[in-house]
Amino acid sequence: MKRIKAIIEKGSDGGYGIYCPDLDVVLIGNGLTEQEAKDELHECLDMIVEHYSENGYELPEALNGGDVAFDYHYDFSAFFKAYPVFNVSGLAAAIGINPSLMRKYKNGHAFASSRQRAKIMKGLHTLSKRLSTVQF
Repeated sequence: MKRIKAIIEKGSDGGYGIYCPDLDVVLIGNGLTEQEAKDELHECLDMIVEHYSENGYELPEALNGGDVAFDYHYDFSAFFKAYPVFNVSGLAAAIGINPSLMRKYKNGHAFASSRQRAKIMKGLHTLSKRLSTVQF
């Protein structure tokens, strides 16, 4: 099974958009919910495979005959939309990021470098490990 990177972003309509930046074909999904966008992405893949098959075209190698799985990655605004339980400022403080800068990432006014994204992911994963030990 081939794995394809899919970026989830907050749509201009308030919903979600998903695209696959590493493909030579346009593979996208949109929806009011994250699940609707994921479902449409899978439908788009099915339509591409069907189109290529019906017209005798060779399917791009990256699509592996349609036998693919998606590795979903969020942009910052989609992450905070998908997980509203996280307060931007609170999360930033918990993982050691400037809250003002995190708000800029969330709103698309600034873009995190790969080093900064790695720091945020590491902090988020550390926080999730801490949360997984909570008992009531």
